[in-house]
Amino acid sequence: MAITLEDVQKNEKIKVLVEHANKVLEVMGYTDHGPRHVGYVSRKAGEVLENLCKDQRRVELAKITGWVHDVGNMINRKHHGLNGAALLFPILDEMGMDIAEVCEVCSAVGSHEEETGLPISDISAALIIADKVDAHRARVRSKEFLPTDIHDRVNYSIQSTKLTVKEGTIAMDYTMNSGASPMDFLSIYLTRMQMCEKSARFLGCNFALHINGVKLNRWDETDGV
Repeated sequence: MAITLEDVQKNEKIKVLVEHANKVLEVMGYTDHGPRHVGYVSRKAGEVLENLCKDQRRVELAKITGWVHDVGNMINRKHHGLNGAALLFPILDEMGMDIAEVCEVCSAVGSHEEETGLPISDISAALIIADKVDAHRARVRSKEFLPTDIHDRVNYSIQSTKLTVKEGTIAMDYTMNSGASPMDFLSIYLTRMQMCEKSARFLGCNFALHINGVKLNRWDETDGV
């Protein structure tokens, strides 16, 4: 029987990895990377492939990959994708996942960091897009009314985040308040958005980035704007 997202979520080893990775990042001052974040990424990665009419097993594998993609932070933030892939391989194999599917999940996890990664499959591309779109005030751990760290300040300013896949375009739409500017957003998210562009192209789609209704990238070669 094929391993499902529910099976992975119930696995005790993976539970501990997800929780401990999030605790490590909390100590380091990073935004939430726990069940809220990985749950969001899992859902959105699955939605991307589902909206592109991919096979349901590919959709399920994308959901699984989203849930486990950040466990490598348990070892170190640097190269957490590579570390995560190495940690996950024996666990997923031990669970009885088909070895080809283990490879699919682990290669996607190992390729999702912007410093070293590239989209290498439809699952990988969906993971990258779903992971990078998750900027939102709900991820901020600081209890300060006005966070001073730029990552917290940008995330706290984002009131809504929307990812849509429609008519050959993958679009990210953010609504921000005056707590941070689009320039602030790009100062920390530019390379992530460029990775999303590559991932959208891998999936045969255009990519559109909007903040407060303003398009920030030229996402279609036929678009002269």
